[in-house]
Amino acid sequence: MYSVRVDEKGRLKLPAPLHEHLGKLGETKVYVTTFDARIARIYPISVWNGVEALLRKPGEDAESADDLWFMATAFGDDAEVDAQGRLLLPSELRKRLGLEGQPVRLQFYKGHINVFSEAIFEAKMQRALTSLDEKLGLWEKKGLQ
Repeated sequence: MYSVRVDEKGRLKLPAPLHEHLGKLGETKVYVTTFDARIARIYPISVWNGVEALLRKPGEDAESADDLWFMATAFGDDAEVDAQGRLLLPSELRKRLGLEGQPVRLQFYKGHINVFSEAIFEAKMQRALTSLDEKLGLWEKKGLQ
């Protein structure tokens, strides 16, 4: 988890490890969006292409795929990561999620980067802390070391 800030121009500077990870993938182009109007997601374009293909062939889940596609395209846009590791977040996304000029938390997860506002981060922290001993015990029984 990394703590950074969205600057007054709407740019986000990726921490060195995340910037280096994209560099190792050979990717500077990303797709920035949200599916839930709470958490932004930064996808390397190759990963985004897979997400796009998944949603375009929804099978019996066409309505939910359509809703997710709608959200992704309503608030998302392509972005380019510059040499300093900065990228411009889409303006509608920044406004909707309250990210403009704010501190945010970044988490690399399942091939993309989650961007949490401080309020969403704190809400997720409170949920994670609830019954933490029970959660840990359950997963230790499943093999967590």
